[in-house]
Amino acid sequence: MFIEIITSALFGLAQGLTEFLPISSSGHLLLLHDIIKLDVNALSFDASLHLGTLLALFLFFYKDIYQLIIAFFRSIAKRKVETHFERMSWYILIGSIPAAVLGYAFESDIETVLRNPWIVVTTLVVGGLLFFVVERFGKKQKTVEHMTLKDAGAIGCAQALALLPGLSRSGITITAGMATGLTRYDAARFSFLLSIPVVLGAGLKKLLDVATMGFTQDEFVIFIVGIVSSAIFGVLAIRVLLKLTQKYSLNMFGYYRIALALLVGVLLLTVA
Repeated sequence: MFIEIITSALFGLAQGLTEFLPISSSGHLLLLHDIIKLDVNALSFDASLHLGTLLALFLFFYKDIYQLIIAFFRSIAKRKVETHFERMSWYILIGSIPAAVLGYAFESDIETVLRNPWIVVTTLVVGGLLFFVVERFGKKQKTVEHMTLKDAGAIGCAQALALLPGLSRSGITITAGMATGLTRYDAARFSFLLSIPVVLGAGLKKLLDVATMGFTQDEFVIFIVGIVSSAIFGVLAIRVLLKLTQKYSLNMFGYYRIALALLVGVLLLTVA
């Protein structure tokens, strides 16, 4: 049991860091599941780890979340959108629709067909190349205060593409944000806030699925350890990335993703 707890904490560390750093959480978890065997249902365990990253988002952005919720209902009550937070609340809601619809429609394919290591290799490379493109051609001057509904829709559609394992939800939404002209920092902040409804919905659905299947007391402990570990390292990753985006290019993540894709590709070929 001790080994399982340590392993669960390791998975939580990987989830917390890779969910928010633009290097693909699903890709790393797929690889970890192939390397390290944990005696629990992989999809259920991954779902619990996502609850940990959701907790990290609430812990880090609780002030923003509170203001967004208040602003959303205030805009409904007065039937008018005026303030920054009122606009942002609607942008986040509208931007969440594409991923929610596609995630629901293609859930079975996402959990079976698309969980293919070669798909992960491909999307790791594609996501890495996109960083180089937006760093080279993106204007990176606009703040979230100057975002438009069109910008939010474009970033939301990009988030839907992150249903492909290995593409990275934060990575594809940050690059999409930068492509619309947002600064790195503002693209990252909006990316994190945009993820909350989708991560919440997906996590709760998976949690209900797990509850209907049931789990042992040992599995419950393993899940809790993973959630706590994921939350702790998730907060750390958010803080680190926001600081990095204020000073440095995101090309470093592009190099990392391509190097990881090459490593995984070599391992797949040699193991086969």
